[in-house]
Amino acid sequence: QVQLVESGGGLVQPGGSLRLSCAASGFTFSSIAMSWYRQAPGKERELVAAVTASGGTTNYADSVKGRFTISRDNVKNTVSLQMNSLKPEDTAVYYCYARILRAYWGQGTQVTVSS
Repeated sequence: QVQLVESGGGLVQPGGSLRLSCAASGFTFSSIAMSWYRQAPGKERELVAAVTASGGTTNYADSVKGRFTISRDNVKNTVSLQMNSLKPEDTAVYYCYARILRAYWGQGTQVTVSS
């Protein structure tokens, strides 16, 4: 069965960095585009970044452009989100996402940016 397992969240000060990882299994990872979403308290879930199956094309929300980088390893079946220059407004639960006939979500990992 499809599994997406996130890791790497935590508490970081403003201006700091975190790297999130998502380990995928149960499908042909190298054939599927992958995304990261986030949901802050009281807000709707929003797309943060996406990467094509080959890794050749990426897209970012305007709010994270120039600060976040999505990447994937099609040998290790992982997708990562490097987050730099973090701001308090980046505080949210971050989810790994894949659409394989239907939507699949990871369990989420909490990122808190606070001094």
